[in-house]
Amino acid sequence: MASTDIEAMILVAFPDASVEITDLAGDGDHYAAKVTSAAFADMNRVKQHQAVYAALKGKMGGELHALQLTTAVPD
Repeated sequence: MASTDIEAMILVAFPDASVEITDLAGDGDHYAAKVTSAAFADMNRVKQHQAVYAALKGKMGGELHALQLTTAVPD
């Protein structure tokens, strides 16, 4: 799965987000993502991660093998 596809799917769910994607292994299967969005303000970390995974619409474990996720609320 291309990093641009991951970013696009996240931005559909969180239009205000800042998204940084890093390909960890160079294989298009193992990524790290930092997602910063005001939408996370009232969510705990688990809920934030669940919301991002939901934005990926079932691609985790299939097209996208691994995603190291960091979420944050803007300063």
